[in-house]
Amino acid sequence: MIGAAKGGPLGWLLDGYVGWKFRSTFRGLWVRGALPTGAEGRLVYVNHTSWWDGFVLHQLSRAAGWDAYCLMEEKNLARYRFLSRLGAFSIRPGEAASSLESLRYARELLSRPRAAVCLFPEGELRPFGVLPLKLRRGVELLARVGRAECVPVALRYAFFEHERPDVLVEVGAPHAPGELELFQDNLEAVVRKVAAATSLEGFTRRVSGGSGVAERWDTVRGIRA
Repeated sequence: MIGAAKGGPLGWLLDGYVGWKFRSTFRGLWVRGALPTGAEGRLVYVNHTSWWDGFVLHQLSRAAGWDAYCLMEEKNLARYRFLSRLGAFSIRPGEAASSLESLRYARELLSRPRAAVCLFPEGELRPFGVLPLKLRRGVELLARVGRAECVPVALRYAFFEHERPDVLVEVGAPHAPGELELFQDNLEAVVRKVAAATSLEGFTRRVSGGSGVAERWDTVRGIRA
């Protein structure tokens, strides 16, 4: 197993790089729903539709004040080892010994103050909004082993009235560990809710990104939208 290795000069450099990369690509990160706070650890499970998802979770976690970690398939983390500096740790799907080791490691992480262990329970990229979701049982096992509150989060990348895309985040109500069907129902509920959004009404911008041509022109003219 490859463990997380957060911090150090490389980790700090990567933190800054991810923030710059986000701001240079998106107009902002907008959240609807309450991001849990407090010292206790939490399991955050998220739909997986884009290469950007990990970077978005990094920015969301910083905005929420979480000490975030993310479970990745080992072959991918071995290829992009630098992601361990951002909190990624590995699992080898289908190998019982590896799964047990990763579960124990995640349980230890969840015992840390403000920890948020994030995972994509679908285990693969899937088009946004395609339901029903197909979750793997690992999310249920991890929740039971970690005995942590579980938070469903849906991500959506949307163009509205601006040149740059916005990232919409729908946060569901935290719940206790349970059967896999509970996780599926809760994740599908937040996916449906964020999919129905036709504007940014009800969302709060938690991370600012870059402006577009129209916004810069309005600034030059002294008009703020």
